[in-house]
Amino acid sequence: MIRILLGLALVALPALALGGRMGLLWVLGAALGLTLYQASFGFAGAFRRLLGEGRGVGLRAQLLMLAVAACLFLPVLEAGTLLGQPVRGFVFPVGAALVVGAFLFGMGMQIGGGCASGTLYTAAGGQGARMWVTLAAFILGAALAAWDAERWTDWPALPPVSLLQIWGLWPALAASLGVLALAWWASLRVERKVHGNAERLSWQGELLKGPWPLAWGALALALLNFATLAVAGRPWAITAAFPLWGSRLVELAGWDDPAFWAFWEDPTRSEALLRPLLADRITIMDLGLMAGAFLAAGVAGRGADWRLPAARALLASLLGGLMLGYGAVLATGCNISAFFGGIASGSLHGWVWIGPALVGNWVGLRLRPAFGLGAPISRIAA
Repeated sequence: MIRILLGLALVALPALALGGRMGLLWVLGAALGLTLYQASFGFAGAFRRLLGEGRGVGLRAQLLMLAVAACLFLPVLEAGTLLGQPVRGFVFPVGAALVVGAFLFGMGMQIGGGCASGTLYTAAGGQGARMWVTLAAFILGAALAAWDAERWTDWPALPPVSLLQIWGLWPALAASLGVLALAWWASLRVERKVHGNAERLSWQGELLKGPWPLAWGALALALLNFATLAVAGRPWAITAAFPLWGSRLVELAGWDDPAFWAFWEDPTRSEALLRPLLADRITIMDLGLMAGAFLAAGVAGRGADWRLPAARALLASLLGGLMLGYGAVLATGCNISAFFGGIASGSLHGWVWIGPALVGNWVGLRLRPAFGLGAPISRIAA
């Protein structure tokens, strides 16, 4: 009961103190964290089952989420406004940095134990001290990428490509839904070929204590991302806050002055480094997400596990976290902003991102046994 009350306070009090739009973004972040925790909705685990076991139910939950989001986002982005407010999608270039970054991020997911959203909600939910190490290394890796921006900023890239602008609303929506349907069909076919059956996407669960079925999580995440679009004017993002946090720590420690890094000299980012940290909307949502996950763990009555893992697993968290942070900055986002937000926005970069990310997951999956993180993968990924 104490944990529930503390969780409620962590969700409600900052929201009231922030007030207005920032308070609402805190609440949306908390709702996202609660959803992720209750549905155990993770990308790393879903990809691990897909590539290691040939089980695609986690992938199909993601496809459901993407299909609902595309139906919600694309008409609104075509109109340019939502509830009288201007909105924009995530449409970024496709280039070498995105490919390398997505690959590194995919490797980091399997070695570090989670993606950005998964790391935040499992750490806050008390599901292992190891995830706090991954989170710290994630932030360090993102700061390292920001410091190293002169190395990769000028790598070759195509200009941003919006399917909405090229094809218009209905062809872009039809193409998006068609590709998602094809991926759904392919995952069923592979799973049935390997196992003789395919796991069904469940719709029944316990609302309060959980666990929620993946289908609930998929729908809730799509709706909450759309709510984020309405409040913030752009889709849900997570990792853009991490280079900011890391750079502030570098500055606080007196190691360097990030204001002179090429990454922060970019006029699209410089303002974020100068304003107060709690004025950053992504930071507010990330912290709110962690508060929501903490509350969800209390409501579910699941105990926290703060035991430190073995040395090899800690090393995996450090290396995986560095890959996650560096890769996310190069790829202009993670599963949430690049993959989820990109596809929902009708951007080519969202579709391209998942390719090298899956390859990175496959490589990372093969490396997990070296860190004592599980048995060798099955013949599906061999």
